[in-house]
Amino acid sequence: MPEIPSKDAKSDFYFIDRAEPEQIAATLLDMVKTRIPGKFRFDAIRDIQMLCPMNRGSLGVRELNIKLQAELNPARPEEPVVEKFGWQFRVRDKVIQTENNYDKDVFNGDIGQIIKIDPVEREVTVKFDQREVVYDFGELDEVALAYAITIHKSQGSEFPAVVIPLATQQYLLLQRNMVYTGLTRGKKLVVVVGQRKALAIAVRNNKTEQRFSGLLARLLVQS
Repeated sequence: MPEIPSKDAKSDFYFIDRAEPEQIAATLLDMVKTRIPGKFRFDAIRDIQMLCPMNRGSLGVRELNIKLQAELNPARPEEPVVEKFGWQFRVRDKVIQTENNYDKDVFNGDIGQIIKIDPVEREVTVKFDQREVVYDFGELDEVALAYAITIHKSQGSEFPAVVIPLATQQYLLLQRNMVYTGLTRGKKLVVVVGQRKALAIAVRNNKTEQRFSGLLARLLVQS
């Protein structure tokens, strides 16, 4: 188990104990919107990344993205929005590229921010680092909201601050390497919100999923 500092200690790692998924979700939103920006001066959208073990469920990527978007970037009547592929996209939204696009030179896992929506030209402009990429409305199936992403998607990336939900409802994905990957994505601050039991399960579970592709059998047959 990681060393968990006392509540008042100054640290770059904190564990916030919450028993129920509803309490965990409420604390996550409060951490990202108010408490971390207020104490550590991080920008809630650009600097803080929520990393989830799974996509589905009340503590999954989809549900938390909807809640985080509502809290951090509510719709403004004077600004255009685009509703596509189950998401509503707004100016200032954090988004992630979900597949490689060699023509646009953007790749699976790249994270950017929407800076312009043009309803006349039917285009959305996303800024990745210092580069702007234009998407037709019909190409928005390549991007998704990225206030929360899976820990798997975060591999190879780093963020100033990381917030991670952990609960026993994620049982199938509670593994030591998953927790290690999530914790090591944060450059300056990591906050885990959830159940100590879930953290203990993950730390004890050193098994990784085996993949059965049948490749070895095919190679033996061909040889």
